[in-house]
Amino acid sequence: MSGHSTYVPRTAIGKWFEARLPIVRLLHDTAVSYPTPRNLNALWTFGGILAMMLVVQIVTGIVLAMHYAAESHVAFRSVESIMRDVNWGWLIRYLHANGASMFFIAVYIHIFRGLYYGSYKAPREILWILGVIIYLLMMAAAFMGYVLPWGQMSFWGATVITNFFTALPIVGQPIQTLLIGGFSVDNATLNRFFSLHYLLPFLIAGVVVLHVWALHVVGQNNPLGIDVKSEKDTVPFTPFATSKDVMWIVLFMIFYGWFVFYQPNFLGHPDNYIEANPLATPAHIVPEWYFLPFYAILRAIDFNIGPIDSKLGGVLAMFGAIAVLAFLPWLDTSKVRSGRFRPIFKVAFWVFGVNALFLGYLGSVKTDDIIGGMQAVSWAKLSTLYYFAYFLVILPVLGYIEKPKPLPVSINDAILAKSAASSAH
Repeated sequence: MSGHSTYVPRTAIGKWFEARLPIVRLLHDTAVSYPTPRNLNALWTFGGILAMMLVVQIVTGIVLAMHYAAESHVAFRSVESIMRDVNWGWLIRYLHANGASMFFIAVYIHIFRGLYYGSYKAPREILWILGVIIYLLMMAAAFMGYVLPWGQMSFWGATVITNFFTALPIVGQPIQTLLIGGFSVDNATLNRFFSLHYLLPFLIAGVVVLHVWALHVVGQNNPLGIDVKSEKDTVPFTPFATSKDVMWIVLFMIFYGWFVFYQPNFLGHPDNYIEANPLATPAHIVPEWYFLPFYAILRAIDFNIGPIDSKLGGVLAMFGAIAVLAFLPWLDTSKVRSGRFRPIFKVAFWVFGVNALFLGYLGSVKTDDIIGGMQAVSWAKLSTLYYFAYFLVILPVLGYIEKPKPLPVSINDAILAKSAASSAH
């Protein structure tokens, strides 16, 4: 997609370096001259926002690791010491803690954009699968990071989540023992989670490099979901895409800064400001907000399915809800990428979006709470059913029965037609 390089070194040092390590050419071809579809909207800026947030999380995480003590008897107090005694420690910690939530807000928008505009369809299957891997690694890093403050919700969340593995036959118990380092969540668990939490962001960065590489091989998708036909359909990445990215990154940073400076604890749980106590179970154990939809799916399976008991069924459903995303390129049988031209798909997609938000709400309440005259767990069953039906039934069937609207001939023609229509009005 990038075509022949237009980079020409202008200095003797540049020419010498280019002949030995053409990294400047690589950066120029990636971030300056790379041809970008000219009709990209604001939703395509979240890739850049995610890259920025990854850098923020790595930098603030390294600084926090310099002062954090991964020992169960002092971990909670070391976090308080960072807040009170370390220069700008409160800012670094709030940037890191709220940065995790900002990371997930951006990644969920990024995923839903891909789902709506068909960014997982050929030839972008590997690009999409790498994105799913990044998402899984993010979830692992976030969970382990949530344990490190060693508050009540940290301790009991780790206890509940690691206990899930015991549902797996044969290998479950050894995996749980390996994770927690003993018979219960304790000091060994904290050390393991701290080591892995520190390592995973660098692993994420490596997969992100592969993700960007795959993107530049197959090219960016666009809101119309049609292939680039000629140079008229594209513009250079710089300054056109970079200026748009910078503007939206600034707006996102304002949103991020509002939480950091005005509501730094809004997205956290009050119980996590109480030191971990193995003898006092919180009244309601809940994960961080970005895990709530999957927590609702886990709790929805409270019945046995043949030889599979409810505990194993819940774990399989929870992990299956993420794993199914990797098979999406083959589950969606429609030849049309963009949801703009698929009228029935649009309805199913927006119902799916509302359903995902509803699952998040259901994950935050108790299973026996009454909502609209029905228990929350019953709503969770219905929502879980639609979640899986969307991927396993609706998308495969729609490809055969839906009649899409006519596609434009090219990106440039669509833009000219839109401009002509606007001028006429």
